[in-house]
Amino acid sequence: MKKHLKRLAAPRSWPLPRKTNVWVVRPSPGPHPHNLAMPLAVIMRDLLHHCDTGREAKRIIGSRNIWVDGRPVSNHKHPVGLMDVISIPDMKEHYRFLLDSRGHFTPVRLTDKDAKWKMVRIENKTTVKGGLIQLNLHDGKNILLKKNAYKTGDTLKISLPEQKILGHYPLAKGNSAVLIAGKHAGKLVHVDDYTPTRNPKENVVTFQEGFATVKNNVFIIGKKSPEIKLPEVPAV
Repeated sequence: MKKHLKRLAAPRSWPLPRKTNVWVVRPSPGPHPHNLAMPLAVIMRDLLHHCDTGREAKRIIGSRNIWVDGRPVSNHKHPVGLMDVISIPDMKEHYRFLLDSRGHFTPVRLTDKDAKWKMVRIENKTTVKGGLIQLNLHDGKNILLKKNAYKTGDTLKISLPEQKILGHYPLAKGNSAVLIAGKHAGKLVHVDDYTPTRNPKENVVTFQEGFATVKNNVFIIGKKSPEIKLPEVPAV
């Protein structure tokens, strides 16, 4: 596996200037795929502007002053992905990591109350020892349940860091969603129709906005209205 990453080859979701330097920090293997995450050091330096250099970012993170999803992180290459909550306890600052309407990652400022939970998408389910149902979530977390009460593609609202289920938002008609990939990445939409099929083709979700995309690009974030604060629309 490569240990380095050139800025020109960085994912398009990273809002970074491409020609100021040759290299950029490559995220470590972790809960999010490479193209759907940013290393914590780059976020601290280039998005939050809490330091000027990568060396300063490494010192701040190495001293365990930065928390992700309610737990301290010491690895400056830790991958922070969609819906993750970044906290800086000493400064009483909290951010949720989201995509803006241009498909770029952006941290959205949170209140102390909103920083205590996050939204996670159910990627798949497995049956484990004892007949328990294990929900495998988009951020690498797992939840064990006695009953098979949720479907893949649904979104759960969970507490941090306990992972208690606080709410359930199914992939169903009328619910609001944000697209996390494709041509319309970062756009807020409302589900019009979704009918799962049993053939090898991708399942397609259609929206009230007049277009459709594959199921994997859809992240439900509420029912009639979003449960999370979305990034502000950038000025044209």
